[in-house]
Amino acid sequence: MEPYNSEAISVDVGVRLRDLREERNLSMRALARMSGLSANALSMIERSKSSPSVSTLYKLAEAMEVPITAFFRVETPQKEIVFRKGNERTRVPFHRGLWEGLGGEFFSGRVEPFMLTLESGAHSGRFPMVHTGHEFVLCLRGQLEYQVENQLFLLGPGDSLLFAAELKHQWRNPGNTVTNAVFVLAGFEEGESPSEFHIVGGMSDDKEETAGT
Repeated sequence: MEPYNSEAISVDVGVRLRDLREERNLSMRALARMSGLSANALSMIERSKSSPSVSTLYKLAEAMEVPITAFFRVETPQKEIVFRKGNERTRVPFHRGLWEGLGGEFFSGRVEPFMLTLESGAHSGRFPMVHTGHEFVLCLRGQLEYQVENQLFLLGPGDSLLFAAELKHQWRNPGNTVTNAVFVLAGFEEGESPSEFHIVGGMSDDKEETAGT
């Protein structure tokens, strides 16, 4: 039997950027030139001294010819049975929030459960998300505002929402306290990882880095 006392996985965007750059034998100056960013800005990101905005990540992804989700993806063996202890969750911090995997990133089936912790004002991004399958949301704490197409829903503790994920949707924390919510994405197409839409969206900010953008 496999031990289950492994430490939690934490995805560091800066480390992923460095790995992707080095895999392509690109110097920091070369990537700065290709992406239009400054070498100083790239250095700050790679050393985790600065959090990149979505527009910055798109510039870097385009320069290295990789999907933007490559910055968050953790390659793991897929299993038919997944057990995760609370302190073993994959954790991806983003602007005003935290994404925690609940085993979907290790599961061989087409279902992705995860939890979001959202500070006041956190939102899924300027543009709506669309992906295949179905989306279920259960608010555990605080408030979560969800817009699905032209309908607006305000979820409080214990409230849930279920909808077809092909409908345009966005979320935000409109309250003054932290929000915790469990998401379950299911029935999506093979090869798609729809939870990454929520990580990428959650990294959106109205402000760009002052250096290199």
